[in-house]
Parts: sequence; structure tokens; C-alpha cells
Amino acid sequence: MDRVSVVVTTKNEARNIGACLASIAAQDYPREALEVIVVDNGSTDATKAIAREYTDLVFDKGPERSAQRNFGMLEVATGAYVMFLDADMILSRTVVRRCVAALAGGGHVALHIPEIVLGADFFPSVRRFERSFYDGTVIDGARIIKKDVFAAVGGFDTALTGPEDWDLDKKLKGLGSIGLLSRYDFDAVDAYVANLPPDGIPGALVAFEERSGLDTPLLFHNEAAFDLVRYLKKKTYYTGSAEAYIAKWTGKNPDDPDIRRQYGAAYRFFGVFVEQGRYRRLLSHPGKACGMYFLRFLVGVLFLARKARQARA
Repeated sequence: MDRVSVVVTTKNEARNIGACLASIAAQDYPREALEVIVVDNGSTDATKAIAREYTDLVFDKGPERSAQRNFGMLEVATGAYVMFLDADMILSRTVVRRCVAALAGGGHVALHIPEIVLGADFFPSVRRFERSFYDGTVIDGARIIKKDVFAAVGGFDTALTGPEDWDLDKKLKGLGSIGLLSRYDFDAVDAYVANLPPDGIPGALVAFEERSGLDTPLLFHNEAAFDLVRYLKKKTYYTGSAEAYIAKWTGKNPDDPDIRRQYGAAYRFFGVFVEQGRYRRLLSHPGKACGMYFLRFLVGVLFLARKARQARA
């Protein structure tokens, strides 16, 4: 049985880390073949203490998540496959097993895993709707990778903060294809997560396939406590490396198709939401669509404002 190393990066995540690690421990994959690594970045809360309840492999590393991930995935991990998660993510029970099966038999070097944003309020539901369009596109990012391939491309570019996932995907595609673990019925999943009771949510997500009746392995991302100002600050922070990322790849190909889609208004505002029949989902949820475009507009304005400031500097 191939070993899988799951690397979780943390910083003051005492509220979330327990549920994340519990979902890894609950995987229907042989425990002896599952290695859990937590790479912390100077937490001052109980994050590391909670993490040590699940694994002895708890380390300190900074300054950013790319360096944390590289440390865990390149220097510590012993698995044939490496997966990286944020502390506020929860895996449904079959994700690891199905990822290994897909990578072992599908010819891919890495996989995108469908990511479901949690939360019953309006903006979390809008974020869940928006995220559903990105699976398997250039807006997505691989979550599990063959270890030898990850090492061959040098891991994450630690000079980038924000687009490092996209950068990694582009490097991986130079050695092989990236697959999509699964596809799902948005309306069914949306209804399931929106109606979860406040108590017992982690268990309900781990047991998603059994309780929902949907045979679909998924990754759940907890954005229930959505704050618009914090969301926009985070998005602005992560656009800081955009110019470096764009220059890196357009220097090799001035008309790089991935860059054109990732940063071009035509694709980010329209193309990704209508291609491959996705326009049907867009039209069937006008309220969520309006909320999504409102957020996309704000993020776009902040991105352009940042570019303008950089041009004046």
C-alpha cells in the first residue's frame, strides 16, 4: 500500500485544526500508510498542542505557507504521494483512497480535489457557488501530487505568495497531466451543507457520502465566519506577487494562455462561468450570481488599484 503524506500548514488555528486532523484520521485508507505532518508558523494559541494529539510530526517553519509546505512535503514527507491542506479544511472519508486509486491508474501526476465552501449565510453560499465553477480549470490548484514529481519541479516557488498554487500547476504540467478527482451535483451538495445543524458539522462532512447519499469525495473549506473586509484584505494581500508570477511565465511565452485566463477579465468574469455548459448553473441561481459578480467586481477593482499604485511608484 502506497504511503500518503498529508501536510497541514498552521498559524493560530486552534479553532480549526482539530476537525481537520480528525478528518484525516477518519479516512478509509490504512492508517499505517497515512503520514500526518503539521507545519506551524509560530502559533501563540493551542494549535500545536492540539496537533500533537493526532501526530508526533509537528514542526515550526516560516515565513510563509510556500516555505511551510515545501518543508513538510520535501524534507519531512516519506510518502509516495503528498497532499497539502489548510487547517480550516475537512476531508470526506474516501478522499485519500480515491486519490491514490486515481493517481495510480489514471496516468496523472497530480489531482485537483473539488472544494466546497462552508456556511449557510449569503456570502458563504455565494463563495460556494463561485468556487464550484473553478474545479479542474486554470483557476484551480492541485492538492495531491506524486512526491517524485513534486520534488522534480522544486516544490513551490517561495518568492510567490498567492499565485504559488497556479505556478506549481504550470510546473507540474511540464511533466504530466493534472486530473480532477470527481464532479458533483452543486444543488445537492449546496442543500446538504447549507442545512447542517451547528453541532456535529465535522462528523457530518467526514461521513458526507454515507449521509448525503452522494457518492462523491469532497474537500470542505470552512468560510462560515465570512467577513467582507477581511476577505478583501486577504485577496489584496495575495495579489502582491501577481506581477512576479506573470513576468515569470510571460517571459517564456508572452501570450501564455493560462496567464491570459487567470488575469484576463474576459475569462475571469465570463468564460469560466459559461464554458462546458456551466452557464446553466449560472442562470439557475440569479441571486448567487449577482452576489458572486459583486465580489468579483470588488476584487478586480482592488487588483487594478494595486497595479496603478505600483506603476506610480
